[in-house]
Amino acid sequence: MIEIGDTIISLDIIEVNFACDIKTCKGICCIEGDSGAPISKEEEKQLQKITPKIIDRLSPEAQKVIKKQGISFIDEEGDLVTSILANSGACVFTIIDKNGNAKCAIEEAWENDEINFRKPISCHLYPIRITSYNSFDAINYHSWDICKNALIKGKKLGIPVYQFAKEALIRKYGNEWYAQLEWAAKNLDINK
Repeated sequence: MIEIGDTIISLDIIEVNFACDIKTCKGICCIEGDSGAPISKEEEKQLQKITPKIIDRLSPEAQKVIKKQGISFIDEEGDLVTSILANSGACVFTIIDKNGNAKCAIEEAWENDEINFRKPISCHLYPIRITSYNSFDAINYHSWDICKNALIKGKKLGIPVYQFAKEALIRKYGNEWYAQLEWAAKNLDINK
């Protein structure tokens, strides 16, 4: 493990290669899972603010769920997560593009400069999962069978998880923190 500031980082973040292969997986991570995407209270407020701007992008079923229960709920583990569709388990913010790929309506609106919130950080960071404790964040790689093609593609391209998630890690912890992680990765000589 590596310690940077108030974070403890699993070596898997450096050792495991990963690069999303959307053509193969079709964005299934937006649909499958135990519950919705983990979000913070601040993100919940952001989502409530932007949902009226993106509601027309969402499926009729998603719109009904949001109208009935809202954009989020507390799951069985006590975590605040995005609401999901009963029939598929998909996040209510999931849309399907012309190629049949699941994608995020929030991020699509952000890419089109319609809103200033990209998407929940837990989605942006994936396959990294963060567990926050009183005095530190534990940063771990989340292994999931549906991402096996991302492991193959990542290995072929030589992209470790921390590089794949660079933009999200900088969003979460800042440039200086990421520079320290990069330095540690290079000087630990793990991938050689």
